[in-house]
Amino acid sequence: MTEVNDAEATIGQAAGRRQIVAWGLWDWGSSAFQAVVLTFVFSVYLTDKVGEDLPGGVSASAWLGWAIAIAGVLVALTAPVAGQYFDAAARRKRALVLLTGLTVASMCGLFFVRDDYHYLWLGLVLLAFGSAVFELAGVPYNAMLRQVSTPETVGRVSGFGWAMGYFGGIFLLLFCYFGFIAGDGDERGLFGVPIEGGLNIRLVALLAAVWFAAFALPVLFAVPEIPRTDADPGASSAGFLGSYRVLWRDVRELWAADRRTVGFLVASAVFRDGLAGVFTFGAVLAVRVYGIADADILLFGIAANVVAAIGALVAGRFDDRVGPKAVIVVSLASMLFWGVVLLFVSGPLMFWIIGLLLTVSVGPAQASARSFLARLAPPGREGQLFGLYTTTGRAVSFLAPALFGFFVWAFDSDRAGLIGLLLVLGAGLAVLLPVRGPGAKTSG
Repeated sequence: MTEVNDAEATIGQAAGRRQIVAWGLWDWGSSAFQAVVLTFVFSVYLTDKVGEDLPGGVSASAWLGWAIAIAGVLVALTAPVAGQYFDAAARRKRALVLLTGLTVASMCGLFFVRDDYHYLWLGLVLLAFGSAVFELAGVPYNAMLRQVSTPETVGRVSGFGWAMGYFGGIFLLLFCYFGFIAGDGDERGLFGVPIEGGLNIRLVALLAAVWFAAFALPVLFAVPEIPRTDADPGASSAGFLGSYRVLWRDVRELWAADRRTVGFLVASAVFRDGLAGVFTFGAVLAVRVYGIADADILLFGIAANVVAAIGALVAGRFDDRVGPKAVIVVSLASMLFWGVVLLFVSGPLMFWIIGLLLTVSVGPAQASARSFLARLAPPGREGQLFGLYTTTGRAVSFLAPALFGFFVWAFDSDRAGLIGLLLVLGAGLAVLLPVRGPGAKTSG
């Protein structure tokens, strides 16, 4: 009991403005991989340019999907035992240093992926590897939330982190677009970078790597390592395979002692997949259904990130006042409402209006999901629970893409794909409703 009390005290003492800003800067920097490399810039270059003349019957896009899927399986298998080990060995910060460094190294390697299909395999391996270690880095990083907040501020600190990630992505995307990508001809952007061999995009990957490395440094100096506790004795010496036995034991104990946490892990896995689907397929719907011009997609993406960031910041304060469950429920209900409206409207203007009203709730739902689990986690066991959080999310990550594709196929209409996304969000909300929020009184 003394160890637990000491851990609680450490959490409270670590919650200072300097530590919070340093922690949030990692989110700001990590947008270089998430937004620039994985979503908007390098993955598009890899499939549309590098793999454009790929021989055979399998497209570069399919190979990319399979590569990322393999990375996801590896994350799902290793995240819970990794988080368990980080906690037990008190090596949370060391793990973040290593995994962030590996992500940055993979991003630097992308500079060597030239505009030639022979380099596709190098790009796929680097992107998949980067995706895996980046997601694993989120386990110790998310677990640090309790170290930089108090029970009274965990919601707003989580919202601050998500907002930093959104704003970091917006700033870097704009800089990359105007500096290296915009324009026509053999030289692009304000810097006049040649496009031969994909040099302008390869330099964007290198810039993103430097960006991530620079903004990841403050958290490594400002936030102290967690002390050892007796929260999970033996986990640090169990070995890799032995860690799975410890994990299975802990899951059984968690189910017997606190089914609320298990229920939330399941609910969050479902609704987080729906949230990811909104951003993943939003661009497809915008162009093919609502008539948004290709050149305006990036502008809508930037606007969507802005409103999601503002939503996360504002909702963080409500999270601390009324609890994270209320914020998530209201956010998901709002998204369902505006999603249904979006089904029946047409034209670019209506998509801009309704689309932004829908995405304003994405940030609050993501931020409060993180604070929900942080409030439930026993001191010293945050890494293990966030490892399970990552794993459960990966386990159902097929839902939104599969249902989107099914409804598009069944109704022969891209618009119908939105029904699939709404069903996933609705299912997540339905599973969440019976789960008691943190702070609710237990019976007996």
